[in-house]
Amino acid sequence: MLEYTNLLFTNENGIGLITINRPKVLNALNSETLKELDNLLDAVAQDNAVKVVIITGSGEKAFVAGADIAAMQPMTALEGRSFAKAGQAVFNKLENLPQPVIAAINGFALGGGCELAMACDIRLAAENAKFGQPEVSLGITPGFGGTQRMPRIIGKGRAKELLFTGDTIDAAEAYRIGLVNRVLPREELMEAAKALAEKIMSRAPRAIEFCKAAINEGMDTDLETGVAYEAEVFSLCFATNDQKEGMTAFIEKRKAGFVGK
Repeated sequence: MLEYTNLLFTNENGIGLITINRPKVLNALNSETLKELDNLLDAVAQDNAVKVVIITGSGEKAFVAGADIAAMQPMTALEGRSFAKAGQAVFNKLENLPQPVIAAINGFALGGGCELAMACDIRLAAENAKFGQPEVSLGITPGFGGTQRMPRIIGKGRAKELLFTGDTIDAAEAYRIGLVNRVLPREELMEAAKALAEKIMSRAPRAIEFCKAAINEGMDTDLETGVAYEAEVFSLCFATNDQKEGMTAFIEKRKAGFVGK
């Protein structure tokens, strides 16, 4: 892996842990951080040794507190568009990473931080986590996919309320409206994320990859098109060694040993 200034990366027995590492500015996203994340995601996507990814923030206060406002303040309209497109491209890449991605949200997830979390497959939140898209209080809209992912996750009405008011909500409310999967004491967050990652890794890797692709593709189509895509990935499973191993292990009443082929 390459060396990074604003990110930390480790591979812990198949769990790729990405840490946004700008604690002095609450891990705010600037152009350099987005570029580093873009490069890291390319490397992770090609790394067969990484089975599941966890993303978190450095320090005790923030997951990612947002995009870097000081860097955005002087932007022209064209520069703003370029910045938004760059962030969207990185978050789209994250959303479509072959591996499952778990967000371990350890504090503030505001603006670009909330958008980063929403691009992950599963979101676990510490009890102290805060969520929101406060962009309208700064005279802008969300630019990294917030107006699109939030209504898809929590519904149009709830998303509009949060987006129009710029309100911040706590972890309990985020769980109530379906923005996060689970809320945990802060000291248990990473342990829970790793336990979930290990559980996912015990299943058939190719089947999980196909599930993720079917969900992501199908959610943007009508039901008929979505189930047609599902039938295709279902059929592809029967060309894998994991399908043979999984069903044979079931019949033989033993634990399957999946290898991801």
